[in-house]
Amino acid sequence: MGSGALSSVAGGGCRHARLMAEQVGAGGLVYAVDIAPNFVDASVRRARDHGLHNVVGVVNDQHSVKLPPDSVDLVFTSDTYHHFEYPRSTLASIHEALRADGELVVIDFIRIPGLSHPWVLRHVRAGEEQVTTEIEAAGFELTERLDFMRTQ
Repeated sequence: MGSGALSSVAGGGCRHARLMAEQVGAGGLVYAVDIAPNFVDASVRRARDHGLHNVVGVVNDQHSVKLPPDSVDLVFTSDTYHHFEYPRSTLASIHEALRADGELVVIDFIRIPGLSHPWVLRHVRAGEEQVTTEIEAAGFELTERLDFMRTQ
């Protein structure tokens, strides 16, 4: 992954931020971003507990990830996209934060009526087609879709 800045915009980001911080090393930077201050604090604390001092906590809001323009190489979301209340503005802020060759990685629940767990159907606001449409409308291009998780 090199020593570029990484961004973790993830529910359950504690683990992801720490793992990314290990990968980028001391020369890199990881932003642990979440709307819940306690998740952000836990992400930074877990990294520090593992001797990692390259994680910066950022509390975002429903409209923006609150990262500087052109500041990150990767935005990684895990089981988070379905919580985007305002996907258009949130995605615009992600697009702005990414460097020109940056990537957005989205892992989220699969929502298929009749197939998905009832909890997913109640909890997840959109199916894969709508999510892809929203992301592409924000200026992103789908370059790869992996199918290695049964429900995500």
